[in-house]
Amino acid sequence: MWKKQKAAAPTCPLAHGFLSLLMAALPSAFFPPTTPASYSRSDFGPNFHWGVSTAAYQTEGSWAADGKGPSIWDAFVRGRRAIKGRHTGDVATDFYHRWPADLDLMQALGIPDFRFSAAWARVMPTGTGPVHAPGLDFYDRLVDGCLERGIRPWLTVYHWDLPQALQQRGGWTNRAVVGWLADYAHVLAARLGDRVQHWMVLNEPMVFTGAGHLLGVHAPGRRSLGAFLAATHHAALAQAEGGRALRAALPASTSIGTTFSCSYLMPWRPGLPRDERATRRADAVLNRLFVEPAAGLGYPVADAPFLSRLERYMQPGDEAALPFAFDFWGVQNYTREVVRHAPYVPLLWANLVGAVRRGVPYTQMGWEVFPESIYHMLKQFGAYAQAPRLLVTENGAAFPDVLVAGTVPDVAREAYLRACIGQVLRAQRDGVPVDGYFAWSFTDNFEWAEGYEPRFGLVHVEYETQRRTVKNSGYWYQRLLAGEEVCTELFRHDSITAL
Repeated sequence: MWKKQKAAAPTCPLAHGFLSLLMAALPSAFFPPTTPASYSRSDFGPNFHWGVSTAAYQTEGSWAADGKGPSIWDAFVRGRRAIKGRHTGDVATDFYHRWPADLDLMQALGIPDFRFSAAWARVMPTGTGPVHAPGLDFYDRLVDGCLERGIRPWLTVYHWDLPQALQQRGGWTNRAVVGWLADYAHVLAARLGDRVQHWMVLNEPMVFTGAGHLLGVHAPGRRSLGAFLAATHHAALAQAEGGRALRAALPASTSIGTTFSCSYLMPWRPGLPRDERATRRADAVLNRLFVEPAAGLGYPVADAPFLSRLERYMQPGDEAALPFAFDFWGVQNYTREVVRHAPYVPLLWANLVGAVRRGVPYTQMGWEVFPESIYHMLKQFGAYAQAPRLLVTENGAAFPDVLVAGTVPDVAREAYLRACIGQVLRAQRDGVPVDGYFAWSFTDNFEWAEGYEPRFGLVHVEYETQRRTVKNSGYWYQRLLAGEEVCTELFRHDSITAL
């Protein structure tokens, strides 16, 4: 399809000053007029979930410890120039050893919900067959550690780290992966289901199929339309079959969901038919490719005709197997994208016009600062007649943080989170059934192909020493969770413009 236009990602103190000045000049980018003037935790209701998210490969490290098998990311990071700076997740934030202290810090910040994933190759080193007791014991201790601290665990079954042994058998292009995933989900449920009340099957299948099998920038590094289509259909089947495996193994009161990446899409030239059509095609692939099969609507072929090629991977009974009645959908949003017609891009005939080219504020990842995106995507997902309740299971921003005298004054991230959470409240007030928000991420971590350069965390990690420092945004989140009123108008006019 396309590669996102990336901005240069400066990391010196001057970069932080540049972003601060940009915010001072353009505060409306962070706080559009639609942002509620003020809000507090109580405005979201007593049953709203507040948390943070992480993922196994991005944080655990200990890639070969205690009998863990290699994953596709362990293999991919060792490829030639696969990752910026030739970084790996071999150590990451060392969560495998430091989880008690990290949970203590989470508890001290008053964070009640923690979303994390299990590393498949830690639990089943070859992906199938016998369960590896030390690996499963680790997650057993982690779940107990959460509960002992009053933190609710939310477990993602699969967050991109397929065992390398399964990749050697075809990975997501092998239809057998549907059964492999379901068996793995059952193993986790059988051991942890008496204590974990909230589960997610897949994390962002559009990303691990598209970036991993079509663009080749993520593991396993494939660049093949056929591999992408096969992986797409098998992942769509697996999200439903994994849901059924969890439903069969877990108590009836357990909440089962899955997560979808999404970006609010707008045409480059509104009203121009070819850009409008290109936007619909992009929306079909980036936002609807997995949610509509789960909802029983099939693949969005009408808007993206090349998806009809998925039929070659379908077997009798697949249409009936694709839907699953999840208890919730996880909506994961970071930005909006602007789409233009591009006849030189095969199949999709569309391309993204990056934030740098458009001259709008952007993050360290080159993504536009556009907090209203989360509102629009909650509205879009909530408009499906089949939609269950929604949770924002990832939202955040990477900015070039600077450690200054033991503090991290990440004013840009704090502003972004204030604005995005305000947009979630706006969606809720407009009738969208959204009842949770999880910030990405608790700590800085390994950011896939970008290595350790982008920092998304509420907690700064000094990777050489593994020292943790709560950023100003983390302390702000603590105050929000403690009931403090958030006044976005005051922050917009006083805090930002004073920089």
